[in-house]
Amino acid sequence: MRTTVSTKGQIVLPAEFRRQDGIEPGQQFEIERVERGVYHLVRCTSHDNAGLIDWLLTCPEKGYFVAVPSESTDTL
Repeated sequence: MRTTVSTKGQIVLPAEFRRQDGIEPGQQFEIERVERGVYHLVRCTSHDNAGLIDWLLTCPEKGYFVAVPSESTDTL
């Protein structure tokens, strides 16, 4: 399958590949130059709980989360 580099240097992954691999807008990739004209592209994996803290902080129930007292771990 062929694709074209845009004037901005962007490369479009064909829709068939995006559909087969469940690639969605905003997902990140690592790219490595193997040698002249040869590149290795790998989708970055996110942790199962990626974005969880941000989502929890938007919780409409204010005061829902309570600080848990704990001892310092500085001396460990």
